[in-house]
Formats: sequence, structure tokens, C-alpha cells
Amino acid sequence: MTYTNQGRRVLNATSPDEPLLELIEITHADLVVPARFVNDTVEITSNGGLFHATSFRLTRPDDVDEQTPTAKLAVDNVGRELTQWLEVSNGGKGARCRILAVLRSDPDVYQFDMTLDLSGISVNNMEVSSTLGFQNTLMQPAVAVRYDTITAPAMF
Repeated sequence: MTYTNQGRRVLNATSPDEPLLELIEITHADLVVPARFVNDTVEITSNGGLFHATSFRLTRPDDVDEQTPTAKLAVDNVGRELTQWLEVSNGGKGARCRILAVLRSDPDVYQFDMTLDLSGISVNNMEVSSTLGFQNTLMQPAVAVRYDTITAPAMF
């Protein structure tokens, strides 16, 4: 996780002039326009994209040795836009979430920028929650069927 120098100063200040605003941008092949949210009570436009004001809880990616970083995201299920998209997009499979941090006085400069894969999406009446992380492509099988003692015991 890398913040800009100004972003680090705001994070480390005991009483900053203005707080960092957390933004999330969810993209998917079935979304014409990404779903954009700011964790604030007032909408904000950043780099031409309108981020809708809503409450969400974001646990930043951890940094544990020998483990891929994972984060948690829970967005309030207000307006039901996310649930409608999840219904038509096969549960949001293949979606990605971009986590951003900006200052309201300079919303076009990203103080933090990270894109993660969305997985384990669950929905209830109150919130849409998911796990954010990187797909472990190195541990995925290279072929659909592998011949080993379990799939073809007569060969061994």
C-alpha cells in the first residue's frame, strides 16, 4: 500500500486540515458505467467520474508473510443498484474493485490507488459484502482434467 507524500502527511497528522476521502469503483464487463461510491455524506466528482455518497466499511489489505493480501468491503444496500447488477451479472463474477483516496480540495489527485478482485460476494437487506484480493493464478490448474491416481487410477 503506497500513499503519496501528501497522503502520508494527512494520515500521520493528529488533526489534519481535511481528511482523506475513501472512494471505491467497481468495474465489471456487464456494467456500462462503473459503480462509484464515496464514504461520505456528499457526492464528489473525481477525474470525470461521479462518486455517490454512501456508507461503506473497508478493511484495507493485510500484509502477512507468505499470504496474498486480502481486504473486506461492505457497502450499504441503499437504492438496490448493486443487487440488481449482481442478479444480471451471475453474482458479479469477474468484478474488480478500485480503492482510491482523495482530498476534497483536490479530488483529481489520487493519494492512494489500488485495484483488487472481488470475490465471495454476499447480499442481504442491509449490505453487499465481499472479499477483495488477488486471484492466485499460479495455484490454478493449467488443464481441465489432470491424469493422476484419483482421476485415472487404472493408469497407475
